Amino acid sequence: MQNYRMIYGYARVSRDHQDTALQIAALKAAGCERVFQEKEGGDKSDRPQLRALMKALRSGDLVKAPAVDRFARDPTDLIVLGRDIRNAGARFVSIAEPIVDTESEFWEVVAACFGIAAKFELRRIRERTAAGRAHAKAQGVKFGRKPKLSAHQKQEALKRRDIDREPHRSIARSYNVSQSTISRL
Repeated sequence: MQNYRMIYGYARVSRDHQDTALQIAALKAAGCERVFQEKEGGDKSDRPQLRALMKALRSGDLVKAPAVDRFARDPTDLIVLGRDIRNAGARFVSIAEPIVDTESEFWEVVAACFGIAAKFELRRIRERTAAGRAHAKAQGVKFGRKPKLSAHQKQEALKRRDIDREPHRSIARSYNVSQSTISRL
């Protein structure tokens, strides 16, 4: 095994409710001394922790990611990041796909293939998510925040507003909601 000045890891999830714990465990097991982690979409090329990682790189460093799609979801971004890492005198490898290695002569070809696969996977995720939402809507699932007022409270508020001509402010105060909530009924 080659000696490196520093072994960095990069873990990423897309959503706040997701957790990087498994990725971090895999990176630590792979010898990473410092792990940069963030919750950002992989289709974004400007990610704060990725920027910090790239800024920290020095000659003789190694960067590891649990998988290519955790590092970049776009083939162009993956190739550009790989070039930037190489230009810093460092090396990038994917734990799940060890063939993705910036020291390989075929790095850019392999990166393009894996980057395209990651991009298609992102497209499939979006399609499945949209289909799931449409199915849930068809089943009567309501999206968004829960209403501040129950159906009974809405009826009462509407009566007070429209029939009794009570001021919105007074109605809102009695239900502990904003005036705009009452005006939108």
